[in-house]
Amino acid sequence: MKRIVLRTLPSGEQANVQPYHISMKGLKTAILCRDEEDYGVLVKYIAICSHRKNVIVIIYAAVSNHCHIAVLAKSYVEACEFAEELKRIYAQWIHTKYREKKLLKNVDVQAILLDNDSYVRNALAYIPRNAADNGSPIDTYRWSGYRAMFSGKKTGGIPVNKYTRREQDRIMHSREDLKDVKWEVDGYGELIPESFCDVDYLEQVFNHDQAFWLRMVGGVNTAEMEETLVEAPRRILPDSEFYKVVADIVDRWFKTDIGQLTTEKKKRILPYLWRTRKTTVNQLARVIGLDREDVKKAIKKP
Repeated sequence: MKRIVLRTLPSGEQANVQPYHISMKGLKTAILCRDEEDYGVLVKYIAICSHRKNVIVIIYAAVSNHCHIAVLAKSYVEACEFAEELKRIYAQWIHTKYREKKLLKNVDVQAILLDNDSYVRNALAYIPRNAADNGSPIDTYRWSGYRAMFSGKKTGGIPVNKYTRREQDRIMHSREDLKDVKWEVDGYGELIPESFCDVDYLEQVFNHDQAFWLRMVGGVNTAEMEETLVEAPRRILPDSEFYKVVADIVDRWFKTDIGQLTTEKKKRILPYLWRTRKTTVNQLARVIGLDREDVKKAIKKP
């Protein structure tokens, strides 16, 4: 499989992009989606934010209190900007509809680079499995990109850009200029995932083999992926557990162990650890084996 691929971005620019997992999670009692309209709007905002922030959606799944999205982006920064924009405009929707102001504070978003083939395959199989959280069969769940995969991309919908600007605003719940998009909606006004998801990327990840894709979806370890992609980035681990996480990443990146890393390689990996894990300068210094000041310089922390 090709993890890093050349794509034409929404801006029209051609660039090498790589996959990131985005999680948006309601904290405490925050609920993201309360009715079918909310689910439909959240899916549309995923597409709109990808258009605004110049990333490409691979697959997604929205459930009542969290959402998972895999995107292709040029950098971690752009993946994060997409996640934050999605959080921001969806919070505006909740405020407008329910007159609630606290969702923005009670929702957390995280982005993680999927930095090896195994992580990519497991993450892309794990995302549609979240339909089970809403008690729904994976293959018929309406708020997931699952049904786009291996569909032949025969959408049969109505192109969004064929509607008048006023109709677009009504259907998409946004004033975004969408004249250049290829998205389509069905007879119920819901976005068709085949029209905005990068089906080709996912299919090549699974060797263009639908049976392989279905086996992965059915067999992925959801507890392990939940811990890796959702929970671990949101809490500070004890040094012993954090060391194991770092050791695994070091092995994937450099095919060696932490003790064998050169200073140059330590400084290369530090920004990634800082961005994708909840940690501290002191913990990074202890686990990586560098002075605090060297860590701070590597992560560009004042």
